[in-house]
Amino acid sequence: MAVLLCPMTKTINIKPRNFSKTKYFPGCAGNPFDQVLHSLEKLENIPSLVMNVILILLALLGGLPYYLRHHTIPLMTGVLALIFFLDYILLSLLPATKSSFGPPKVVTLMLACLRVPFAWLPAGWNMSFEIAGTALVVYGFYIEPFWLDVHHETFSSTKLTGGQPLRVLHISDLHIERFTRREKSILDKVKELSPDLILFTGDVLNLSYLNDHSAQSDAVNFFNQLSAPLGVYGITGSPAVDFPEFFTRLSRSTSLRWLNNESTLLETQSGRINLMGITCTHNPDLDEKTLSGLLDDQLATQETVKVLLYHSPDLAPNASQLGVELQLSGHTHGGQVRIPLLGALYTGSLYGKTFEAGRYLVNGMTLYISRGLGLEGAIAPRVRFLCRPELILWDLIGTGEVENQNPKSV
Repeated sequence: MAVLLCPMTKTINIKPRNFSKTKYFPGCAGNPFDQVLHSLEKLENIPSLVMNVILILLALLGGLPYYLRHHTIPLMTGVLALIFFLDYILLSLLPATKSSFGPPKVVTLMLACLRVPFAWLPAGWNMSFEIAGTALVVYGFYIEPFWLDVHHETFSSTKLTGGQPLRVLHISDLHIERFTRREKSILDKVKELSPDLILFTGDVLNLSYLNDHSAQSDAVNFFNQLSAPLGVYGITGSPAVDFPEFFTRLSRSTSLRWLNNESTLLETQSGRINLMGITCTHNPDLDEKTLSGLLDDQLATQETVKVLLYHSPDLAPNASQLGVELQLSGHTHGGQVRIPLLGALYTGSLYGKTFEAGRYLVNGMTLYISRGLGLEGAIAPRVRFLCRPELILWDLIGTGEVENQNPKSV
């Protein structure tokens, strides 16, 4: 099997870690990140009067250094208060514009706390940074989350014969709150790309809307509009997000075929693909055993390209040692917010910043981590920065010899 290395491929040689003593796993209810998200949600219930008082106090804090030097309240305090309220208005308008549906109060307080230190800068500089901050709020909440990126990748294998490449579209982390212009643009782009096969790697609903009937109906509507000649296959995402009950409904009501710890043989004009889907527990020790069982069956002994769908990238070190050739994952969202030179602030991976986003060569196996399409839920800001939502269109290219008999096409 030959792997075509792309310029942006990150090559990693890594051994699987032992997580037998790990108490909390990312993506599972009860982990520290999950607890923080849900604990801070209570702040959204604070009365508006209390909210206003807190913002005014933070504005006064921003002018404190000036006051200590000159014993007078600076103009910057009033400006800062106005900027705080402008942030609140911008965030409150997100649901009205059907952009996103997160809690505005908590996020406004977060932004205010971030803005205060910049108010301590020298005159001129402080105002410049605050204006830039407002521009970033508009861009991060209103523009980038809807600026869809179609990323093209190529994977070659001697197990596939030459001829027309097989076009495979990778979709991940929808996190649907409502059917918005983002979902519409995704479906329009999918129709335009016209892939042979669509693969989904988990997280259908937003964490804040798991039991919301409108969100569930919109998700069913979304998947009802997906189609491809070779089918639409998918797996569940994080256990805290994709409940089996809803995924069962989704697979029965739409063309989505749920690979629930199972594999299927796709016979294409280029050759056979063993497509495997593992239900992610976020515990690589457990999920490695499930994957090993799939690879031990009779299907795995055939001359097939072994493709794994698994929500988190954390299984990659294990999968690479079991003979998987291509693993498609999501979960990290690429961090959603990325800082130049630093990258993702948070990945939700057991391996930290080792697995962030994009293409990796892990012990010889190709791994792709999608930045996803939707946004984190609960009190997490519905924001993206330097981390556009993406669709990944793969060209699976055969480098093997064409057999005399044509493989059966499905």
